Amino acid sequence: MDLDLKNKVAVVTGGSVGIGLAVAEGLAREGAHIVMVARDKDRLESAARQLAETHGVRCLPISADVATGEGVESVVRQIDEAFGGADILINNAGTGSNETIMEAPDDKWQFYWELHVMAAVRLARGLVPGMKTRGGGAIIHNASICAAQPLWYEPIYNVTKAALMMFSKTLATEVIKDNIRVNCVNPGLILTPDWVKTAKQLTSESGGDWEGYLQSVADEHAPIKRFGSPEELANFFVFLCSDKASYSVGSSYFVDGGMLKTL
Repeated sequence: MDLDLKNKVAVVTGGSVGIGLAVAEGLAREGAHIVMVARDKDRLESAARQLAETHGVRCLPISADVATGEGVESVVRQIDEAFGGADILINNAGTGSNETIMEAPDDKWQFYWELHVMAAVRLARGLVPGMKTRGGGAIIHNASICAAQPLWYEPIYNVTKAALMMFSKTLATEVIKDNIRVNCVNPGLILTPDWVKTAKQLTSESGGDWEGYLQSVADEHAPIKRFGSPEELANFFVFLCSDKASYSVGSSYFVDGGMLKTL
């Protein structure tokens, strides 16, 4: 299926590893030029080179912290200088948390608010005007199943991802008049490097069967009885970015192997 994304300019935050990298690869495979944003400069530049060489597209690596206003300003400025704006924005930058509400300090709440919510707000303010000038675009927010079905050990993650889902809905209403479609994706268990790292840490003193641990997590939470791959999830993102999803506006899609227990 030709998704008609050739020569579009796509911005992917958290784009050097895991889900972000898989989404960037999926879009590049369709012929889109990629702006990869991440903090780890070396890993970012290596991933960008490989992506450009493999798919024959332009790939601009931008090392920046999108959890800060200064970081977002730098990203927007470099996109304007290199491409004159963007057609697609994937707000993917984020990370899990681990705390209790009673013990988590204010600064931890603020950090996740800036990373999960304000980064998306600021990037929208910076890139939507250019999208409007270019005739429209697509913005996809990577939230989480935890936005609707929280896990007890990461309340800050749950709350900020729920806020991101509501921001996505609200932004969609505001910018659809400019032919900019906004949607949200709520993944379930996706086998990212972070999951593997955590599993290895948790099993290091009990035999090291990290794969068995991950299988037990999948057995407990996902009726499909396995983790999804970043590539499986990326396929859905890429589709939502295309005109084949032209009537998808302001929606939240759960890609979770059946993990969500509510309607």
